[in-house]
Parts: sequence; structure tokens; C-alpha cells
Amino acid sequence: MRSIRAAATGAVTLSLVLAASACGGGSSTAGGSNDSPKTLTYWASNQGASIEIDKKVLQPELDKFEKQTGIEVKLEVVPWSDLLNRILTATTSGQGPDVLNIGNTWSASLQATGALLPWDAQNFTKIGGKDRFVDSALGSTGVPGQDPAAVPLYSMAYALYYNKQIFADAGIAKPPATWAELVADGKKIQAKGKQVLGAEGANVSENIHHVFVFAKQHGAEFFTADGKPDFTNDGVVAAVKQYVDLMAKDKAIPAGNAEYAQNQSVSDFAKGKTGMLLWQSASANLKSQGMSEDAYGIAPVPVQSGTPGTGTQVNSMVAGINLAVFKNTDNLDGATQFVKFMTSDEEQKILNKAYSSIPPVKTAQADATFTAPANAVLKDTLARSAAALPQVPDESQFETAVGTAVKELFADAAAGRAVTTESVKAKLEKAQQQMPAK
Repeated sequence: MRSIRAAATGAVTLSLVLAASACGGGSSTAGGSNDSPKTLTYWASNQGASIEIDKKVLQPELDKFEKQTGIEVKLEVVPWSDLLNRILTATTSGQGPDVLNIGNTWSASLQATGALLPWDAQNFTKIGGKDRFVDSALGSTGVPGQDPAAVPLYSMAYALYYNKQIFADAGIAKPPATWAELVADGKKIQAKGKQVLGAEGANVSENIHHVFVFAKQHGAEFFTADGKPDFTNDGVVAAVKQYVDLMAKDKAIPAGNAEYAQNQSVSDFAKGKTGMLLWQSASANLKSQGMSEDAYGIAPVPVQSGTPGTGTQVNSMVAGINLAVFKNTDNLDGATQFVKFMTSDEEQKILNKAYSSIPPVKTAQADATFTAPANAVLKDTLARSAAALPQVPDESQFETAVGTAVKELFADAAAGRAVTTESVKAKLEKAQQQMPAK
């Protein structure tokens, strides 16, 4: 999800989620129709540096679709701060779009509402077949063993972006491969009067993405094998503390970043204020803010030791955007045509180039753009060392509860309050108590 994007910060209440599971136009008993065959509404997530940039990217493609099919697509680009709650509200009211973007980490949660069209074998056949998509992207489309709730649209991975000039000025010859190296390099960068590492401390989704990776590196999971929350195990506590300690103890993340939630860390990096940035597929965002591709390098996200890989060497979540259809659409055939159009080879190349993401469609990945050095790290990460966030029905509540706990810990760090193992565990225990009872 997400990345060049802000968090879904509105609290998702349990009552809303339960209501979404029980009723609404997209319930399991409702079905779509073709009563309005000439129009579609599309909620697109904010992928670029601004909503206006997204409109400039998307509208020419939607016009192309209308010319081909005669179907007008009414576009709304929805900020990430609003998207999840708007989708959940739509599932309860039945008043939503025909087609929408969802963060891939939400797939299982939204699948549980029954509001989204299942992508069974028949529906996949209508868009060219399930085997067109890479396995890592399909792994974040819903609960394993069930028909996917969505189709992959953009694939992304986290990488470490570093400012070449700041590194040269600090006498750093290569990007850090481990967290210990990053902290040591940070002291050299600070000695030259620059900030070290940008973060979005108030962005709950960004927080989840990072602490998930740290948990993997500590050999820990946030959920048990049967899907129960387990936020206070020693590995998770250590993982969250290590991430927050990048501000609280190591001083690598500036204290002011505790309040960042709207891409401010990307802007700081683009302006040369910060030496490093952990971000998803950031090149297009940086270019839109005037930063030359020659000014920065891209390296894998650090690990505890060794090199990225599987297990404790995971260094990214499988990030990305999926395309879903509301089951109660009034233009079921048109919505399916639109998904086929957006996941066609041609559109996959156009859209993923625009957003510096990686096509989840295998044949589109062969384009030279996606084999260039700037994308090589992202492709390799997705193929070798990225893991999907838990595909459990309570995933969206998990993001909100734990992401908020990390946000509060960053606020403590920024205010000079001690971040201890005990305080981290207490925040995570509170987050676990907010999860639905099993």
C-alpha cells in the first residue's frame, strides 16, 4: 500500500467493521446488474505527489477506455487518509463506486465484508487468466484458499534511497547493509549538519509496514497460526522498540518526523535535507518534486546482518495496490472490462512507469523500463526478500491499532519521554485489547 501515500488514519471502529460484515449493498446476498451500461465510477487511490498529478496520469487512460468501449468512467482520487473508512462506509450503505483501488494489505479485511466481487476462475478468464499475474502479488489479494477479493494493479517494494552528495560529503562510500551500519553512518551525516533518515511517524500504515519487517527480522509474527493477535510476544516488542529507537535512542530519525503523515519525509529528502529515506517505489514522487535521478541511489532496506532473503532476512512487505469491483455494481460487464483494460500489458506499462512501481503482470515486466537499474532493487526485493502482511480478516483493525501504538511511541520519543521495553509492551497490549474478540 502505499507509500507515496499517507496512512488511513481515521479510527476504524469495531462496530463499523461488524456492520460491514452483516449488511449493505455489497453483502453476500446481493449481486450486480447491467442497469447502467454506459457509465462507471472509479475510486483511485492517491499514488502520486498530489491528487492533481494522479488525475493527469489517469484521465487520458480513462478517455482511451471510453473511446474503446463507449463507457464513461467518472474518476475520484481519494486521499489515503480517507480511503479505508470511505470503503467501509460504502460496504454498509451500498452506496459506493463500481470499481476501486484498495491497499493490498486490506484485501482479507474487505473480503470478509462480502461486498467485493470474488475473482473466481470464471472472472479471471474474462481478464485473461490468473496466471498472467506474479505469485507475490496474488499472495496479497485475500485469504489463502478463497477466491481473491481483488486483482493486482501496481506492485511496490520498500528500498533505501540515499543522497549521493550527502554520503560523499560525509565520507560514506556505500549505502548501509545493516541497521548497525545505518546508525554509524548517521553519526557521520549529522556531523555535516544534515538529517539522517526520514520517516512518517504519524502515518499508521507506514508504521505497520516497517514494524512488520522488523518483526520478521526478529523471527516474530503479529498473529498466531490460527489467526489470533499476538502483539506482545518478545520478538514483536523488540522489533517495535528497535524501529522507534531509531528516533528515541539512535537519533537517526529527526524528532520532528513524529508528526509527519503526508509525505513530508519524501519532500525533505527531495530537497536535500535528509541523507536517507525508506520508501515504496519513490522515484516518480521524487522526480515530481524536482530531484534528479542522478542525485540519489537505491539500495535494499537494511537487515540485522548478512544479506536480504527469506525468513529473518525479509526487508520489505509486499506492497501494492489492488483493483476491486463492488459486487452490487450497476455495470458488472463494464466493470469487468475496465479491470481487463487496466491490467492489460499496454496499460500496465503506462501506469507503472508513471508511478515508478512494478507491473504485477508478468509479460509487462519484460519492458526495458522495469529492467533498468532504478527498478532492479525493487524487482529483486519482491522476488526474493518481501513478505505479505497477514491476510487475516482483522488486518485493517491490526493496522489501525498497532500503527497508532507506534505513532504514540514516536510522540513519546519526540517529547523526550523514555521508550522502554515495558512502555512498548504496554502500548502493544493496549492495541491487542482493541482487536475483535475471538
